[in-house]
Amino acid sequence: MAEQNIIIIGSGMAGYTLLREIRKLDTRTKITLICADNGDFYSKPMLSNALDKQKTADALVMQNAEKMQQTQNFELFKRCKVTAIDVKNQQVSSRSQLWQYSQLILATGARPFVLPIKGNAAQDILSINHLDHYRVFRQKLEQAQHIAIIGPGLIGCEFANDLLSASRKVSVIGPDQWPISNLLPQKTGQFLQQKLQQQGVEFYLNNSVQSVDRDDNGYRLTLQDSSTLQADLVLSAVGLRANLDLAASSGIRTARGYVTDRYLQTSIPNIYALGDCAEVAGLHLPFILPIMQGARALAKTLTGDKTAVSYPPMPVAIKTPACPIVVSPPSDKQSVCQYTETEDGIKALYYQQDQLTGFALAGDAVIEKQALTPLLPAVL
Repeated sequence: MAEQNIIIIGSGMAGYTLLREIRKLDTRTKITLICADNGDFYSKPMLSNALDKQKTADALVMQNAEKMQQTQNFELFKRCKVTAIDVKNQQVSSRSQLWQYSQLILATGARPFVLPIKGNAAQDILSINHLDHYRVFRQKLEQAQHIAIIGPGLIGCEFANDLLSASRKVSVIGPDQWPISNLLPQKTGQFLQQKLQQQGVEFYLNNSVQSVDRDDNGYRLTLQDSSTLQADLVLSAVGLRANLDLAASSGIRTARGYVTDRYLQTSIPNIYALGDCAEVAGLHLPFILPIMQGARALAKTLTGDKTAVSYPPMPVAIKTPACPIVVSPPSDKQSVCQYTETEDGIKALYYQQDQLTGFALAGDAVIEKQALTPLLPAVL
């Protein structure tokens, strides 16, 4: 009988959390982890508030790859890109190597979405999606005082607030009517905008960047309304797309991510997906808590106790100290939003008939998170 070998592709939060959960249940089965980076373990969400915490890229590393191997007992192949999956023979391959798997987990994460921006400096626009990106960003930031952020979403607003703590001038540009419009209701988003503006952030909403060009003053951004903006550094935070490159060779069904059932299994037997690259039972939730829930359930399944993932209410804390926010959006489109102003905050509650289905708490209203979360329905 061939040796059992669980292969995990990806060393991000999803890959390493799953590995740790498996080792809690099974210390002996061979686990192979293959990753495109150097395999150090860190929390990617920390990238957007590392300046405020005065953390360098190296300081963000919680455990280096060698220490992870010592504590978790696995075989590591780093700086290695898997290029194909042979589902018939249960093998994965890179340009120079071949591995046999008994169970394969895709934890390939997501990559920054690239906007079709014109100009002779479009290639200079930075995205920050891993430690190597952050190292480059910190180097360039030393010579930059005015940073333009393309994208007023969650990551864009977190970086804007973080750059304020580093005494930088910040401009945020995007087509949205208010910040983080995909998660926050209008009044909550506008409250966040007001708080960030009071700290010095400039917003250019209902607008977009058409081109970025170098000039004697750094970079000149030309916006959709023909206005221009000068900046020393341009950062793109317009969202991520799941890394689905391995679908072509494997035939795995995809949508917003690798499509899985509640057991995290894809359309191919013995292949599973977890994290930002997975769409679980129709839900694509690129946040920490769904990863934790999924890793615990999948570890049980992989070690012989078939377990469906369940998602309890999972509020998301947005790291904007100028205006703390906790949000749990409703899963339906029919819920009605009711606002309540607090002394220095705003509470938005969503209801479907008499059932609380979601909330967005900003400013001093965040203290109600603990009381409201148990009232929400399960996500899955």
